[in-house]
Amino acid sequence: MIRTILYSTAALAALIATSALAEDSAGVPFKGVKLVYDHPLPNVPGKSMRGVLVEYEPGGISPAHLHPKSAFIYATVLEGAIKSQVNDEPVITYRAGESWSEYPGDRHSVSQNASATEPARLLAVFVVDTDETELVIPYDE
Repeated sequence: MIRTILYSTAALAALIATSALAEDSAGVPFKGVKLVYDHPLPNVPGKSMRGVLVEYEPGGISPAHLHPKSAFIYATVLEGAIKSQVNDEPVITYRAGESWSEYPGDRHSVSQNASATEPARLLAVFVVDTDETELVIPYDE
């Protein structure tokens, strides 16, 4: 139990640091990044499922980033619309109810609110090594 709390705290700290990085590098902040679920998978030793709620202000953008080599991500737009580009694929706008996946090692070069006037929210569900503490790794394009 203490180990889970420590990992959750470390993951949340990494996400908060990433939120600050997004504000500094893009000039338009996230409204918030919050770890909302963290649970080891009982049938897959060494793996956990983590849910991350990402809220964008109108015009909000996050810097280009990677995720850990162990991470598989399934993202769903909950509100508004999100522009996303993974690897060299085209930029796609996802609307509320739509989703996409990111595989281990994928580069997420575009992640931004598609609207300059309305907020947007997405839920990213990670399947990741339980001992992973850094969920978002910035990179220069």
